[in-house]
Amino acid sequence: MAVADDSVVISDTPPRRVRDFGDLVRLAASVIAGVAVMLVAVFLRGLASGVEMDVHSASALVSWLGDLPTLMISQLATFLVLFSVLVQIAMAREWRQAVSSMVALVAGYALAAGVSELIVLAGPQPLINGLWSVTSGNGPLLPDLYAGMASFLTAAGPRRLRSTVKWGWDIVCSVAVTLVVLSTNSLSGVLLSFAIGRAAGLCIRLAVGTQNKGAWGSSIVTALAGVGVTVRSLARRGGDSRDANARTASLADDLVESSRIYDVRDENGRNYVVSVLDAQAYTSGYLAQTWQWIKLAAASVHSDRSVRDAVQHHQAMLLLLGNAGLQSMKPYAVAEQSESAMLVFAANSPTLRPLGARDPNAVTDELMTGWLRYLDAANRRGVTHRHITPDCLALTGDGTPVVAGWQTGDSGSMPANVAIDRVQMLALLASLTDVNRTIAAARTVWDDELLVDLVPFVQRVGVPKATRALSGWSKQTLDDLRNGLRALAPEDVADTLPQVTISRFSLKSFLATALLAVALMVIVTQLNMEQVISAARNANPWMAALSFVFACLTWVASGVTLGTFIDRDRRDPVGILMSQAASSFASVSMPAGMGPAFVNLQYLRHLGYKGPVATAIMTAVVAFQGIVTFLMIVVIGLFTGRSTFSGMVPTNTLVIVIAAVVVAAAGAMAIPQVRRLVVDKLLPLVAAYARQLLDLLTQPKQLVVGLVSAFVQCMCFGMAFWAALMAFGWESNVFETCFVFLLANTLGSAIPTPGGLGAVEAALMAGFAATGVPSAVALSATLVYRLATYWLRIPLGALAMQWLGKRNLI
Repeated sequence: MAVADDSVVISDTPPRRVRDFGDLVRLAASVIAGVAVMLVAVFLRGLASGVEMDVHSASALVSWLGDLPTLMISQLATFLVLFSVLVQIAMAREWRQAVSSMVALVAGYALAAGVSELIVLAGPQPLINGLWSVTSGNGPLLPDLYAGMASFLTAAGPRRLRSTVKWGWDIVCSVAVTLVVLSTNSLSGVLLSFAIGRAAGLCIRLAVGTQNKGAWGSSIVTALAGVGVTVRSLARRGGDSRDANARTASLADDLVESSRIYDVRDENGRNYVVSVLDAQAYTSGYLAQTWQWIKLAAASVHSDRSVRDAVQHHQAMLLLLGNAGLQSMKPYAVAEQSESAMLVFAANSPTLRPLGARDPNAVTDELMTGWLRYLDAANRRGVTHRHITPDCLALTGDGTPVVAGWQTGDSGSMPANVAIDRVQMLALLASLTDVNRTIAAARTVWDDELLVDLVPFVQRVGVPKATRALSGWSKQTLDDLRNGLRALAPEDVADTLPQVTISRFSLKSFLATALLAVALMVIVTQLNMEQVISAARNANPWMAALSFVFACLTWVASGVTLGTFIDRDRRDPVGILMSQAASSFASVSMPAGMGPAFVNLQYLRHLGYKGPVATAIMTAVVAFQGIVTFLMIVVIGLFTGRSTFSGMVPTNTLVIVIAAVVVAAAGAMAIPQVRRLVVDKLLPLVAAYARQLLDLLTQPKQLVVGLVSAFVQCMCFGMAFWAALMAFGWESNVFETCFVFLLANTLGSAIPTPGGLGAVEAALMAGFAATGVPSAVALSATLVYRLATYWLRIPLGALAMQWLGKRNLI
């Protein structure tokens, strides 16, 4: 709509209401807070009760409150808040706001009553007890007053717009504190009621929208007058849209997200471009910056808390580029009005246009070199972009390559940020063209040594999502780029390139966190400390210590088995020993036997062994241990005459299982698609793996050393249990003990529980009890054995894993 006012022509129509993305964030926070309150009420009842008792103890200081009628307090507060807020809304003639606020009030009460009924019907009794209050006897479980008022005030807000909403919150919170002090309401019930009401009010506020407080039309004219621009015409680009949320990034203001762009002409006929950024639309941008800060570990990330900070930061970045002699948008001034900040671009700013069709023919080698030189010039001044996407590749009117979108960049950047910038540009160009052309263009700008130094930073986490969405991007793009850059290095250097962790959420960190969480869960839920302490107290300390020594010697034996397959120049005895110790920590969250195999595989890969070779070595180690265990059971059983467990192998069941597997495999192979997948994809991998394994198992020296060390490992485990029996005065033949232990432990380990917990203990106790060991001795010896070989080795394994992690060996 064109409006003429004092010779100023304005083409702009502000929307009456906007939807604030921040309300969605607050809604999520309210739901999380409500869930957290319920979890605390159930699982941390002691903490909740302690806090509530501290609150109740304050009633001694304000004992006079006990004489006040609590019902009158709540009713008076409700009436006062409702009346004052509705009067202010009516005076502003915002009838939609009044209706939505009353709807929110009813919704808050109804939702609190519904949640109360649901908890009473389906909730656990500890949750009901934690939320119960005096008022619950006469109504719903939760005090619905706070849900209704919180929903009403939220829908009538935000509080910065109306003074009555601000002190309405103060009144309701004061009433809540008073009633909790008087033991009328429970603290958990009040907090959950507030969270429910807040969530209900935010849902309605998102649906209806909030009052627009940004700068529009004449407000922009006033703000520009404060920076020396006397406006004669102001027109918003993209038409006279009333949808404040329909905004796309444009090169006209250097790709500022969620901005509004205006064309302005002053009284002297000069033209300006004004970019307006609203506080109500900036929440998503700030959250994106915060997420980058959380996600990236090796790089520093700049974040702007307000629209004013964001606009001033953008201005500083463009001035730095201009001082470096690079073509970019030229900022004229920064202005601020209401809840909006504006960046005014000078009349002589270059006109940027997008790249156009994103295909290999549109991106020439000259253009690639131009963008790389532009980025290099900025990086040499300590300026980094941080978010290079396809939209950032722009051209001036005469076709000069320019990198746009510097609003999230930074100055004085650390080397890691510079490296990530370069990797982002290379990944983008490789997706638009191909890897070989990209590397060839990069070699005209940077030397080979610099390009090789980028190899550790070629990681998916550093590549923006917009680049990964290109049609030319694939999962192989980064691998090809990494291999192409690695090929520029001498062979001895390429094998020793360090690993750089730039993501806090890498697979390694996730696995470490998951292992720690599972370990803590297992320790808390499975370790019966009373039984363990009782067994350890009654055991001979020297023999119990000997059991622990034998348990630790198994690390040395398994390390020798692994080390014999590792090349001499890569063989590090300390690292190998630490990897075997770390397997004790990994075993906490994996079935017995899988923890060591997993750690060995990761360790070998970090030593530089490729997939098939690393898998073959890991399998050879497992095969030696399995073969030696089987042979020891057979040989010792023959020489000792033990046949106690001859009936423990369910032959019929085993045959049925084998038959079912064969039938399923044959049926799958009858399907042409499955057959082609197996023949074309799986068989070549299996063949390569089998060749590597055969090469390992046919080397006499490695075969002998591996078998001997695997034998020592099995004997050490058996001797550990023998020492545990000796700790309780039960003398037995060492070889018979090893036979019974190996067979029982093997059967127990077949049950896929973490570390064989439960299954191993049951098998060992049943096995030795069947051989004549008293049940009490078998139980105590089993507990001491598991303490020595499992529980006590967990913290040592955690330290070993941390040691390996710091050296990028796992």
